[in-house]
This record gives sequence, structure tokens and C-alpha cells, in this order.
Amino acid sequence: MRKSFVLLLGISLLLVAAGCGNKSSDSSGASSTSGSETQKIVIGSMGSDAQIWKHIAQSQAAKDAKLDIQVKEINGGIETNNATKEGEVDVNAFQSWAYLVTYNKESKADLKAIATTYLEPMGIYSQKFKSIDEVTDGALVALADNPANTARGLKLLEASGLIKLKADFDDALGTVNDITSNPKNLKFELIDDKTGPRVIQDVGLVLIGNTIALEGGLNVLKDSLFHEEISQATKNNINVLVTSSDKQNDKGLQKLADLYHSEDTQKYIKDEFGGTKVEVKEPVSYLEGK
Repeated sequence: MRKSFVLLLGISLLLVAAGCGNKSSDSSGASSTSGSETQKIVIGSMGSDAQIWKHIAQSQAAKDAKLDIQVKEINGGIETNNATKEGEVDVNAFQSWAYLVTYNKESKADLKAIATTYLEPMGIYSQKFKSIDEVTDGALVALADNPANTARGLKLLEASGLIKLKADFDDALGTVNDITSNPKNLKFELIDDKTGPRVIQDVGLVLIGNTIALEGGLNVLKDSLFHEEISQATKNNINVLVTSSDKQNDKGLQKLADLYHSEDTQKYIKDEFGGTKVEVKEPVSYLEGK
């Protein structure tokens, strides 16, 4: 009798252990389950990007992919990257390749891009001038105060013909000190980039990324005096999905790119954002120059 009891107890323990083994945490770090169970993925995002991922989260395609996508809105790019680095979110969707490179350099972090999504042009906006040619001597120009977008804005001003930059200008960390020619004697002020739409009336020109422009009711293709063109020269401004290095090979996270580039999602983006988010479906190696 005692032997039978011990045998039954041993079998029960084995069954419990086997049951626990069905649920796992993927070796790459993301929370996942085996077989037909759904994997939970938390995406850190903001603004229009958060809106897009909420749409994807509710889609039939996400259910078919067995993903439970939850969108956590975080105010601020550095804060969103910090949350990704610290594991508070599994992946984030808000930033350009240049922004990621700058963050990794300045924070000594090792976040990884796992997919490209889109490029949305940065624009030069004004309520005082109707064209670049009308910009007057000494006009005040507002630039984003984060390094990647400061450099991006200066490159755009150069493309517009208003200034010239050093030949070895750093696309990620360049500053106004790298201006070599400023024929209109423009003055520069660094601002919190989220305030761009609100300061248009207070400055001569303001450079605004499209996500923030959209939140301010602006369409870069219609309302800006000048905007970036989609080309090899602007590939550093392509937006990417980003995760921590220990999760970059997670199979669930890899499915996110397919969901983003699906026909349903692209139609939704086109309808909602008036063509200002141009789809980019290139491998990350394209950004790395490999």
C-alpha cells in the first residue's frame, strides 16, 4: 500500500512538472507560451504611432498570429527607450534610426532595431513667411533640442538653401556650431520638439517632425514651406521597431513587422494620416550600410 502511494505521488509530481514546462519565457527574453497559446507583447509608443499599434492590436491578423498586443503610451523618447532597456516594455515604436543610434551612444545602451516601418518627412513651417525665398534677415529658427532631430533639422535647412554645413557634418550629433554659411543671419533657438506646433506664431521658422506635426493638426505635404524628400540621403530618418538586445530574436516580436506591413494596416495608415507616413520595408542591414 505504501509503495503504491509513493508511486502515485511520484507520477503526480512528474505531471505537475510537465504542465509547468509548457509555459515558458522565450530564451530571447520576451514572455511567451508554447503551442497554440497567445503571447503577450507590450509596445511602448506615443502619438500617432500608438494609434497605429492600437489598431493593429485589435486586428484579426494579430489574433491569427496568436499575439496579445498591449500598447503602453509613454511621454518622451528617452523615457520610452529607458522603459525598453529596463524591460518595462518588450519593444517600442516611435523613433528613427538616427534617434536610436544617438540614444545608444549617449546612454551607453545596446537597444536593437528589428524592423523598418516608415519614413515621414520633417518639415519647415512658418506663419510669417509663405515661402523659403521670403525668409528675412535675422529670422528666428526653432530647432528640436534632442541631438538627432537638431542635426536632422540642420540638414533640412541646408537642403532648403538657407545655410551650409561642414563637409563632415555628423548626421546624428551635429549642432549649429557646424554651420559654415548663414547668409540670412538666421538666429537659432532649441525647443522641446513636442512644442513645435505651439510656437509657430512666435518664431520665423520652426522645424517639426511629422508625428508631432500631425498632433498639431499639420500635414507636412500641404502645410510646410519645405520638407524632406524620400531618398538615400534621408535613410537615417527611417522609423524602426526597437527592442533590447536579449529580445531581438524573439519570434513573437519578429511577427510585428508583418503585421505593420499588412495590407489592412497600410490602408488604415493611408486613410488616417493622408500619405504622410511613407512605408519602408527594408532590412535593418540597409540602415547599417551592410
